Amino acid sequence: MDRNLLLAIGLSIAVLLGYQYFFAKPVPPPPTEQAAPVKAAETAEKKQEQAAAPAKPASASVPVPARSATAAVEKEIVVETDLFKAVFTNVGATFRRIELKKYFTLEGNPIILNGNQTMPPLSIGTDENFAFANAVFTANATSIKLDATKKEAALVFEYAASGQSVRRTFTFRQGEYGIDLKDEVQGFPAYYITLGKEFGTYEKADTHFGPVVLKEADRKEYDATGLKESHIFKGNVKWIAQEDKYFFSALAPKTQIDEARIINKNNDSLATIRTVVPVNQFLLYVGPKEIQTLEKYNVGFEAIVDFGWFSILARPLFWILKFFYGFTHNYGLAIILIAVVTRIPFIPLMNKGQESMKKLAMIQPRMAEIKEKYKNDPPRMQKEIMELYKTNKVNPMGGCLPMLAQIPVFIALYNVLMYAIELRQAPFALWIADLSLKDPYYVLPIVMGISTVIQQKLTPMTTTDPMQQKLMMMMPIVFTFIFLTMPSGVVLYWTVSNTLAIIQQLYVNHKAKAAVAAG
Repeated sequence: MDRNLLLAIGLSIAVLLGYQYFFAKPVPPPPTEQAAPVKAAETAEKKQEQAAAPAKPASASVPVPARSATAAVEKEIVVETDLFKAVFTNVGATFRRIELKKYFTLEGNPIILNGNQTMPPLSIGTDENFAFANAVFTANATSIKLDATKKEAALVFEYAASGQSVRRTFTFRQGEYGIDLKDEVQGFPAYYITLGKEFGTYEKADTHFGPVVLKEADRKEYDATGLKESHIFKGNVKWIAQEDKYFFSALAPKTQIDEARIINKNNDSLATIRTVVPVNQFLLYVGPKEIQTLEKYNVGFEAIVDFGWFSILARPLFWILKFFYGFTHNYGLAIILIAVVTRIPFIPLMNKGQESMKKLAMIQPRMAEIKEKYKNDPPRMQKEIMELYKTNKVNPMGGCLPMLAQIPVFIALYNVLMYAIELRQAPFALWIADLSLKDPYYVLPIVMGISTVIQQKLTPMTTTDPMQQKLMMMMPIVFTFIFLTMPSGVVLYWTVSNTLAIIQQLYVNHKAKAAVAAG
C-alpha cells in the first residue's frame, strides 16, 4: 500500500509535468508587429516598378493578371461594424488588417489581426501560385459603416483581363464576426483559395499555432512552418482554419468543393481549398474563439476550441463555469463555485478513502511486526498482511482511488481554464488582474503550497518508512514549484480544492475520534 500511495502521488505529478512538457508548447518570442502601411506615393512607385518587370506565368495555359502602371495605385476600403473595423485593399481584393473592438492588448489597445503580404489572406488563383493575389480590382465603395439603421451591406470587387474575370462579394452583418464570401470566376481551369499566412492569428503562445482542417468530426492540425508534404482532404470538409490560442480565421464552404489541402509554400503551411465550379461561396470567420458565438453558425466552428483528451468532460465544465459567471459576474468566483461543485460527486469516495487511510495508519505497528517477523518468507508475509486487511476491513487501494479518479476532471478543467478566451484578461480580485496569467507576486502558489502542507499534516501517515515519509514531506514543495508559472485561475481552483479537502479531513478525523470515544 505504501508503494501504491507513492505511485498515485507520483502519477499525479507525472501527469502535470508530462502534460506541460508534451502538450503545452513552449512560448516563443512574440512576433514583431508588421510595419505600418507605406505612404501612397511610395506604394505607387514600387507598384510601377513591379508592373514594369516581366510577369512569371502561373501555368502554361493561364496568363497572370497584368498590373499596368496606370492601375497599380493601391486603394484601401474601411468596413466598420459594432464588432470590428476591417481594412480591405483592392490589390487581391482582400484584407490588410482587422481590428477587434472588444479585445485588447496588455497595453489596452485593440487587438489587430494582420494579413501577411508574403501570402495575403483569401488569395485566389488557378493553381497553388495564387497569381490573383497581385491583381488590381475595382471596388463598389470607398467605405462601409453598419449601425442600427444599416445592419447589412456588401463590398464587391471586380477584375477582368485576358479572358478571365473575378467578381468577389463580401457581405457583412451588424453583430456578427461571420462574413459571407462569394467568388464568381470565369476562364479558370481550376479555382484555388487560401487563408494565407498567419491570417486571423495574434500571437504564438503555449498552444497550437497554424492551419487546422475539420473533416466530419476529425480535427487535423499542422504547424505553421516546416511542413514536409502536402495533405489532401476529400469528402465532407467542414472548414479550413488558421489558429493561435485565442483567435482564428476560417473558411467554411457553402458550395461543393473538390478538396481541401494543407500545402507548403516558401516553408509556410497554408490551408487551401480547390474546386472547378465557377461560383464558390463560403462563410468566412475572423475573430475570437468564443464557443457560444461559434455554435450559432452551425458549421462546427466550435471544434476550433480544443480542450484535449477529456473534452467530453471539459465542455460540460465550461458551460457550468459560464453559468456561474452569469450571476457572479466574476470568473474567479465562478472557479471557486466550480471547485465546490466538482468535488461534490467525490465526497463519498473521498470519505471512504480518508477512512481507509485512517485505518491503515492504525494498523501500521502490526504491519511492521508482520514484515519484520516474515521478512525471509515473502509469501507468508503477503498472506498475513492480507489477513490483517480483511480482519480490520481495510481496502489497501482505498486511499489512492479518490486521487486517481479526480485526475481526468482536473485535466479537463485545467484545459478549460488554460484555453477558454473568456478567462483572457478576466480579473478576480486585488492583484489578480488576469486569471489566464500567472500570479505576478506568487501569492496564490505559496498559499496553495501551505494548504497542501496542512492537508498532509491532517492526513494519517500510512507508512513507517523514514525515506517514504521524507518523500511525502517534499510533495508540497514540488507542487508549489509546479504551480508557480501556471495560470492563476488554475492555482485558484487547486487552492480551493485543497481547502475543501482540509475541511473534509477535519470532519473525518472528528468522526473517528467520536467513534473511539463512544466505543
